[in-house]
Amino acid sequence: MSEWTSHPLFGVTMTVGAYALSCWVRDRWFRPLNPLLAASTVLIVFLLCTGIPYEDYNVGGSVVSFFLGPATIALGTLIYKHWPLVRRRIAVILSGLTFGTVFGIGITALLLCLFGGSRQLLLSMLPKTVTSPVAVEIVSLIGGIPEMGAVFTVLTGLTGSVLGPALSRLAGIRSDIAVGTAFGTTSHGIGTARLLLESEIKGSISGFAMACSAILTPIIFVPIYWWLDLIS
Repeated sequence: MSEWTSHPLFGVTMTVGAYALSCWVRDRWFRPLNPLLAASTVLIVFLLCTGIPYEDYNVGGSVVSFFLGPATIALGTLIYKHWPLVRRRIAVILSGLTFGTVFGIGITALLLCLFGGSRQLLLSMLPKTVTSPVAVEIVSLIGGIPEMGAVFTVLTGLTGSVLGPALSRLAGIRSDIAVGTAFGTTSHGIGTARLLLESEIKGSISGFAMACSAILTPIIFVPIYWWLDLIS
């Protein structure tokens, strides 16, 4: 059994199959279903029930993960396509993502301090709104647990992609600029992928905000790193 489960095609087939099944269920029976969340749940349950080691699955799963980089870079084509709109509203976008980034870090720190979270949990959660590769590097530098940082980052993206559209409608936010900036700042690539299903303009704004947030967040963490170094 281990021979075929450790083959790269097993992980690739399981990942693509779980996502395709989730999309089919969403389109046929349950429109609110989030395919990313459903596919992740299906894979986790399957691996737990069959006892297949995660390492075996990840031989092929890492092949799928490899394409995250090219897929993210491909967002640049949409940003270029809608650049005239981005350029006209760039001040609004930059001010919104700056406030959103600072507020996200601040509210995370405040809530964890109020509820007695440990130092390592705090350091692992602080950069959760930025895209995963950047978040993991920041967590490593400030002394958190990179694996936990990756989990919190993915959960943040999934939560935003699931609840974000409904919350935007509930709050009466209809602007493509506002919605795209909010998703790109707080839900990174997962939220951007969700917006692309609705609107190319929203997706391009979200991709631009995500890229700017990936540059801004490490800069914000420079004084945080110095402060943590002083008190440690």
